Amino acid sequence: MLAISIQNLKKNYKETLALRGVSLEIPQGEFFGLLGPNGAGKTTLISCIVGLAHPSEGEVKVFDQSLKQNPLAAKMNIGFSPQEVNVDRFFNLQKTLEFQGGFYGLPYKESKKRAHELLEQFGLKAKSKQQFYKLSGGMQKRLLIARALMSRPKLLILDEPTAGVDVEPRHELWRYLRNLNQDGTTIILTTHYIDEAEALCERVGIIAEGKVLELGSPQALIDKYCQSQLCIEVDNALKAEDFSDIPQAQIIENKISVTSTRVGPLLEKMIHLILAQPGQHIRDIHLQRGSLEEVFLKVTGKHLQPTSINHQ
Repeated sequence: MLAISIQNLKKNYKETLALRGVSLEIPQGEFFGLLGPNGAGKTTLISCIVGLAHPSEGEVKVFDQSLKQNPLAAKMNIGFSPQEVNVDRFFNLQKTLEFQGGFYGLPYKESKKRAHELLEQFGLKAKSKQQFYKLSGGMQKRLLIARALMSRPKLLILDEPTAGVDVEPRHELWRYLRNLNQDGTTIILTTHYIDEAEALCERVGIIAEGKVLELGSPQALIDKYCQSQLCIEVDNALKAEDFSDIPQAQIIENKISVTSTRVGPLLEKMIHLILAQPGQHIRDIHLQRGSLEEVFLKVTGKHLQPTSINHQ
């Protein structure tokens, strides 16, 4: 089953075309990343999926429920953790989660039990009676994700979940998200951290100017747009004629390098030719691979700028 089916989605804000015919399918259980520069249409697309914005044209289905025809049924499958903090900062953690359970019609006892479960799962049990504003940025982000899971949604949508979070708590959040996905939760992630998308997502969509420009697994996109550079440094000077079987090889004194989409077979051949020379030894091997960031730059021509969030 498809978790999300989007067909020819368009959204206009007066003269501004925020989405220009987006079509996208996300299978159930997938960890999907959405990348794009500021103003690309990411937030508008997410807003249309969760029902915060009404499309000008097109259709969104969530687990085969039309958001237009059956909005309540569609939204019951969605948990949403927004980029901006939108909780009462003076509520304690337990109350924040119980309050969210009430929005979904959970009986008080069930809401209280579910809140306990999530606080334990996200390592926040010891802070359950602490007010939200006293938490660190990483803990605040964890609570926002826990709140989004109160209704046990089949689809979790995360808008910049680690923006403004330090490295260590950021990696802790990654671990929680991986576990959620392994347990069967479909996750859609928007992020300005390309390494995050590369580490977590099975597929990514690159969006710019309201259109999805590329779609695929991080590795498939890297293979499509990038080349890797291999450099081997040896003890003594090398001669070009000894490497005539590798026409793309570049030799400068005691270093030989090649650039290719697949360097494995070339590495094996280069090592064989080097070691066949008397007294020659390998000092170092350096491999510079392509990256999803390089793909992003080539597709959009822009850098991603991390969004700063002021946790007040």
